[in-house]
Amino acid sequence: MTATIDARPSRRRGWLRAPKFLLAIPSFIWYVFLFVIPVALVVVNSFGRKIANVPGKVDLGSPNFDRYHEVLSGSFKTLLKQTMFTSLLGTVLCLIISLPVAYFLAFKVGPKAKTAVLALLMVPFFANFLLRTLAWRIVLQPSGFVSNFLQSGHWFTFGQALRSSPLQILDTRSAVQIAIVYNYLPLMIFPLWVALDRVELHLREASKDLGANRVRTFLQVTLPLAGPGIVAGLILVFVPLSGDYVTAALLGGAKGNMIGAEVANQYFKAQDAASGSAIAVSLIISILLVLGVLAACFLFGSKLVKRSRSVKVVL
Repeated sequence: MTATIDARPSRRRGWLRAPKFLLAIPSFIWYVFLFVIPVALVVVNSFGRKIANVPGKVDLGSPNFDRYHEVLSGSFKTLLKQTMFTSLLGTVLCLIISLPVAYFLAFKVGPKAKTAVLALLMVPFFANFLLRTLAWRIVLQPSGFVSNFLQSGHWFTFGQALRSSPLQILDTRSAVQIAIVYNYLPLMIFPLWVALDRVELHLREASKDLGANRVRTFLQVTLPLAGPGIVAGLILVFVPLSGDYVTAALLGGAKGNMIGAEVANQYFKAQDAASGSAIAVSLIISILLVLGVLAACFLFGSKLVKRSRSVKVVL
């Protein structure tokens, strides 16, 4: 007595299968309604003009580039340059500070201690972004403990004070620079740590066995393999940092203002949605241009690294 098994798939089961792209439909809907449409409305409003005595309304009867001329010819142009400089400097400082921390976490810390250090890095994120920024007003005020510490004598300064006057750093661009580095530093540390943690140890050991010292191993083996993490960290820090307006509004004052705060002022205080949209679009274009330049530099650097690794064989 023999039994036969039909190995053909059931037609009924095949009819119940849905196309795979249906799983992505919710994300597409979210992307369209919460990103594409709002950005499109901002771009359209940037070609209009404010309607007198009607707050927040935009006249699109005769589209023009007048709002962009105002942005590129007035004080907004200087503010945009200062914002890009502050964002680039903050991103570079985050990279310089985060790289040793991520390297230490990836190669020098044990599994148990690594978990504790990562938890400590996440503790500041348990507090609200606004509260963390407001806390810097307490730290940097002229009568704060940092100012008092610099004015007091210590054993390592042989009793001499580092400053003779209170620290006047609030409502300046320096205060904004310090706060943004603090606020966005974890966004650089974690991608770098993930990238360095994936670097296989035998590659670094092989480099040392072939005669390379620690510095050369780091520059020619570890750092290139961590390239994707560096790129991800640069993007994660630079993009939101360029549009940050809370830090500038709370700590910058008139001297440390950023273009993001000016966009908020145009929308909420001046009730000029057209000018605010033009400034926002100019900021988006500036961010894309900077990212394009950074991408070109990264590709050029990667090609140089590949050429330096190539071995020429002379017959």
